[in-house]
Amino acid sequence: MSAIPGLGSGGGIQQILQLRQQIISRNDLLRELHTAPGTDAANPVGGAQQPAGGFASSLQNALNGVSAVQQKSEDLSVAYEKGEVTDVAKVMLARQEAGVAFEATLQVRNKLLSAYQDIMRMGV
Repeated sequence: MSAIPGLGSGGGIQQILQLRQQIISRNDLLRELHTAPGTDAANPVGGAQQPAGGFASSLQNALNGVSAVQQKSEDLSVAYEKGEVTDVAKVMLARQEAGVAFEATLQVRNKLLSAYQDIMRMGV
């Protein structure tokens, strides 16, 4: 079996294990964010207890979260370009996270627009 180029016998494996651990911890953090109380807009019981602005505030919180993820990604990218951050995996992960958040937001927007158009087409 040949060795993978660029990886030493012990240092490369340690780096891979550290990257794996970082990915797992980020995944756990994302899972916590998605299951955090107050961000579940699909919960009908929570929606019934909130005032009429509950949906709007939930949507605003979600958009603020996406904006924060994108800003963090931009900050890490700029820091990497300046040489302040040397962990390219961290930068790439932040950019992917921002891309996924934006894509999810775009899909939600498309669904809301489609629902609005369906409602407008309904006869009275």
